[in-house]
Amino acid sequence: MTASGCVTVHGELEVVPAATRAEAAQALKTFTAAYNAADEAYDPALDEDEIGGSLGAINQAGLKARQKNNPDGNPNHRALELTDADYVIPKKAGWPRWFVANTDTNRDQDNGKQDTRWLFVFSKSGPDAGWKAVYLSVVATSRLPRFAKDADGRARPVAADSAELAVAPEDLSKQYTGYLQKGTPDVFTPGASTSLWRTTRQNTRRAGFSYQYIDQPLNSGAFGPLGLETENGGALVFFSSKHFEQQTAAKGLRPAVSPDVRALLSGEVKSTLTKERVSSQLVYVPKKGDTGSGKVTVLNRLPGLTAAKGS
Repeated sequence: MTASGCVTVHGELEVVPAATRAEAAQALKTFTAAYNAADEAYDPALDEDEIGGSLGAINQAGLKARQKNNPDGNPNHRALELTDADYVIPKKAGWPRWFVANTDTNRDQDNGKQDTRWLFVFSKSGPDAGWKAVYLSVVATSRLPRFAKDADGRARPVAADSAELAVAPEDLSKQYTGYLQKGTPDVFTPGASTSLWRTTRQNTRRAGFSYQYIDQPLNSGAFGPLGLETENGGALVFFSSKHFEQQTAAKGLRPAVSPDVRALLSGEVKSTLTKERVSSQLVYVPKKGDTGSGKVTVLNRLPGLTAAKGS
């Protein structure tokens, strides 16, 4: 019982570490085993309890498609190994609680010439819920800033509505999708996931076909943004978005449908094919008034096809 008369139940009001190190390690171990089992069998049911948010949407749709096309499982399965885990665990009150597992893997690119880290975000929606991996970002070690720590050595979470950053985490999805649609607000540094992607879409050309793109914010529940303060006062923030690509054919033509798209297809493709994708981004957001560019940098983007519709 606090002085105000509030009762702390399951730590809803008390500011506590989101997880113990042992609990975080067990969550990562359980997820890895389930992920590998699901990938080997191409069975989304085998890891659906350990995954959620944008990562879950991408994973489950991908497994569903591959299961239809390969009912006997994954002939090229290679177990994912996660090692050298650094658990970045913030203190917070209430739910959801979450932490980041910063891991090394057996999947480095360029034959090991460029070391990468796989950052998994695990979230728990309530005291009786299980941990779910909701975000994954793959980032070169050299591009990762250091996380800020409090007096107890714990990471510092960033409020969704933080006024200390160039862009509040809760506004990132809306500003990102708005930028892709209109080119404004121009708060992102140029790069493959911002200016180059937008230019590529604008210049998509194929005789007899037209293309339209719609981008929507994805900002609630398990898809909400999660951020940690960095040593220089900025933040690393994970956020989600949704993207549609519609291909319309002229009379006498029909959009091509790949096996992965057909596996997730509803309706019949006569003249139009609409693909729906969910995407997660990891960005560095500078503090407000930063002497650098002051813009948000996309460090990693992970998209995945989640549905398709024909008409």
